[in-house]
Amino acid sequence: MRPGPSDRIAVLGLGIIGSRARSRLAGAGWSVACWNRTPQGLDGETATPEQAVEGAAVISIYLKDAPALRAVMTRLEAFLQPGQIVLNHATVDLASTQWLEQLCRSRGCMLLDAPFTGSKLAADQGQLVYYIGGDPALADALEPLLAVTSKSRRHCGPIGAATVVKLTTNLISACTVQAMAEALAIATRHGVTAQCLIEAVADNVSASPLAAMKFPTMIARNFETHFSLSNMGKDSRYMLALAEGAGVDTPAIRAVSGRLAALCEAGLGELDYSALAKPYLDA
Repeated sequence: MRPGPSDRIAVLGLGIIGSRARSRLAGAGWSVACWNRTPQGLDGETATPEQAVEGAAVISIYLKDAPALRAVMTRLEAFLQPGQIVLNHATVDLASTQWLEQLCRSRGCMLLDAPFTGSKLAADQGQLVYYIGGDPALADALEPLLAVTSKSRRHCGPIGAATVVKLTTNLISACTVQAMAEALAIATRHGVTAQCLIEAVADNVSASPLAAMKFPTMIARNFETHFSLSNMGKDSRYMLALAEGAGVDTPAIRAVSGRLAALCEAGLGELDYSALAKPYLDA
């Protein structure tokens, strides 16, 4: 099946990324129905997820987490039709991806495990990168649709492989930003200017696009949400479950996960995860 703009696309979840994906799809001429647990007042928005998926060729999921995915898809199970394509873009644990695969198979639906990297600006510009797990032929057939919201697609293997790739890359990002926050605090308290540290890192092998993006916003105390601290926190718990399943001891992400949880409890959860630096800056 190669869906085209005349086919209906259902977008479930209208947060930072889902709302922008919906906008880009609609702007590119696709017929889009959408739903969010908290109504957003967007064109094509339906009162229920059942109404959104009715007659849809493709169901694109941008829900917040595994409990939301399981709750919504359990609710929709009886409404799914053979031949419908489900794209799970939500970052969830591996067990939930495998659960969704079984649900889709039982209803005769096709599934791609398709989490993404990229935050608000990338979503605005259609520059997400999708990690793809599942049938390569199905992924190829969906290229015209996926290209509307992303700049590239990376096939990782069977269902579940993309979930693993997404979580392991987030492990690196979470630990890196915590290390950056600590480095900034130590350097500045010893009289080194923040700008000096930024320039030193830029010349160092530790330089990265992440460092170039997050250091300036940390210094400006600008924690506008691109990827929330609470989302990184829930992903860190999925990372720990993944590590446990593989029998791997992961002290770094275990420590960072605890830090993320503590800051969420302190009320910082809806800030960008660069707010890992905020307690140091406020001290």
